Amino acid sequence: MVSVVHSVAAQSDLEQSLLTLCEGLTAEESALIHDAAAFAREVYGEHALGSGEGVWSHALGMALILVGLKLDAASRLAALLFAVPTYDEHGLNKIETRFGAAASHLVGGISRLNRLRPITRDFVADAAASPQEMKAQVEVLRKMLLAMVEDIRVVLLRLASRTQTLRYYATTEDDLRVEVARETLELYSPLANRLGVWELKWELEDLSFRFMHPDLYKKIAKQLDEKRIEREQFIADAIARLRAELAAVGIHHAEVYGRPKHIYSIWNKMRKKGVEFSEVYDVRALRVIVDDVKDCYTALGIVHNMWTPIPKEFDDYISNPKGNNYRSLHTAVRCPDGRSLEVQIRTWDMHKHAELGVAAHWRYKEGARKSEDNYDEKIAWLRQLLTWKDEVADSSDWVSHYKQAALDETIYVMTPQGRVVDLPRGATPIDFAYRVHTDLGHRCRGAKVDGALVPLNTALETGQRVEIVSAKEGGPSRDWLNPSLGYLITHRARSKVRAWFSNLALEETLAEGRTIVTKELQRLGQGGVNIDELAEKLGFPKADDLYIAAGRNELGMRQFQVAVRGSEMPAEERTAPEPRRRKAPEVDRGILIVGVDKLLTQLARCCKPAPPDEIHGFVTRGKGVSIHRADCPNFANLAALHPERVIETDWGGAPEGTFPVDIVVDAHDRQGLLRDVSDVFAREKINVIAVNTQSKQGKAHMGFTVEVQNLQQLNRTLGQVHEVEGVVGVRRA
Repeated sequence: MVSVVHSVAAQSDLEQSLLTLCEGLTAEESALIHDAAAFAREVYGEHALGSGEGVWSHALGMALILVGLKLDAASRLAALLFAVPTYDEHGLNKIETRFGAAASHLVGGISRLNRLRPITRDFVADAAASPQEMKAQVEVLRKMLLAMVEDIRVVLLRLASRTQTLRYYATTEDDLRVEVARETLELYSPLANRLGVWELKWELEDLSFRFMHPDLYKKIAKQLDEKRIEREQFIADAIARLRAELAAVGIHHAEVYGRPKHIYSIWNKMRKKGVEFSEVYDVRALRVIVDDVKDCYTALGIVHNMWTPIPKEFDDYISNPKGNNYRSLHTAVRCPDGRSLEVQIRTWDMHKHAELGVAAHWRYKEGARKSEDNYDEKIAWLRQLLTWKDEVADSSDWVSHYKQAALDETIYVMTPQGRVVDLPRGATPIDFAYRVHTDLGHRCRGAKVDGALVPLNTALETGQRVEIVSAKEGGPSRDWLNPSLGYLITHRARSKVRAWFSNLALEETLAEGRTIVTKELQRLGQGGVNIDELAEKLGFPKADDLYIAAGRNELGMRQFQVAVRGSEMPAEERTAPEPRRRKAPEVDRGILIVGVDKLLTQLARCCKPAPPDEIHGFVTRGKGVSIHRADCPNFANLAALHPERVIETDWGGAPEGTFPVDIVVDAHDRQGLLRDVSDVFAREKINVIAVNTQSKQGKAHMGFTVEVQNLQQLNRTLGQVHEVEGVVGVRRA
């Protein structure tokens, strides 16, 4: 019998709730509400949320909160159906077919926002995060939340959901509620504040404060309750007196009543101002609502005439609205008993906006296009409003401010650890990698977006989780700097890649200069000279600067020789060494340019030609003719772009001197392999000027730059290297 009674009571409560949900709706919309409720109850069954609250109970609570915000039918439908996609993979399609595209669109928005829940909760609960880190990350989380929303109703739905969760925790003891409360104060109550939805803001703050600081909450509540009878009598007397004064000047339709006291607000003022409970001005408060702005200022004059105004406690938010368009007159006065009284004065329109915020003045139409009723301007304004910047100086000029909103140009993506990173729209995984850490960008070799491998030039989108696949060592690719390939969007990433290649070129110059200096010292028989002291003699701060100058052919050999031999030289020559013009190598003078005499030539470093290679010349800008091998890919590209600058060349007999050549050796790695290959070069009296070796999974890949006299010597050397134990391949690069 008892269970039957409970069942009847529950059914009665449901019917009453459905009646409430249909307030202000048409008959057709009311029918959809009843249909959605039945559909949702069937889908949700006995399922519960992570908080322990039943999904259906939560959905119904959300929808009832939205009725209080005066939201439309689509919003109420979305609240009832918010979790359907979780339990039905075709849920969104079913919602669109059965309840309309608007409801489906809002449910989809809620689902996208729900992806943030574990991220925000984990971060806010992170005790290791510093206050600065917490502030910066919460700022980005707020922006990311907004950027993921195409319709501001989705934000209101999220606020309603969080309010319902806190209401549930108010009746249920749960350790998780403290973390939820902390997240609410960091993220959701500021959001409600910026939207001006005070009806939810105060409840979110009071419940969160109650869970986080139960003793403080009870203390302030007790202090409020101790003075309740006295305060209520004072408020009743003040209301009667003020109404009489207003009627005396012709304001007959004024609404005057005691304003609710919010415990979190009282505590916040006590904390910020460093005052006791008795010194908080709005413990006793009145609100006056009149018909028009003129009556507001008339009422203000009456209040200041009845009681003594408290200096610096007057704010005119009618002439100077807050950033969220909140308008009201605030004043505090001193009463005859010596205690304070706060009074707020506003019109009915101002009051509606103050209580409901954006929900009060937002026009939603089923099937309405975004272009009508300045929808785009309103969206832009709201997004500017929610960028969490300081209040704008002149809110009456908000139309100009919305144009400055940059949220549409920013995306927010997540690291595997749940940190949020903001990037310009169109940014790629490589941009993301460089934003996280420069070294990660350099070693980036692949990327996963939401667990799936994607190309490195994929444009990222807000809400995606990005994981970088990196090598243990290595550097970026030059292809990344090609704008047509779309690998890099951000200036930061491009500058980091350019810096890497610049440093690489500097290292190559340094190595080349070190070789030049070492060979010159050996030729002079001074191999044991102190390089640091030698650099100081030549006017260089350190040895590396000396090597770089030599590598760039800026080191005067005469000065160098004098410094090495210990002879004195003029101070001006030591501090400002004259650049040495590099003579054309002997081989250069052996190259014939058809139809041209005494033309500067240089061997191309990309292919390093050596006689009797078939060669071609390419006229460069400022560096004479660059000599390439006929099979050089770089020359083929240059010739295709500028065929008019290709000239015929020949070695011109038997050139003398040495030529740099690149050799590549592949082998099975073993101890002593590099030594044995080097012995071959030593036996052939071949000078090695650069070495680069890599070993991975038992395979060795070695690159050598050597100086040879001709190809016969090179081929003989390649054959001997191939005979070294473990070598599986050797070739000229």
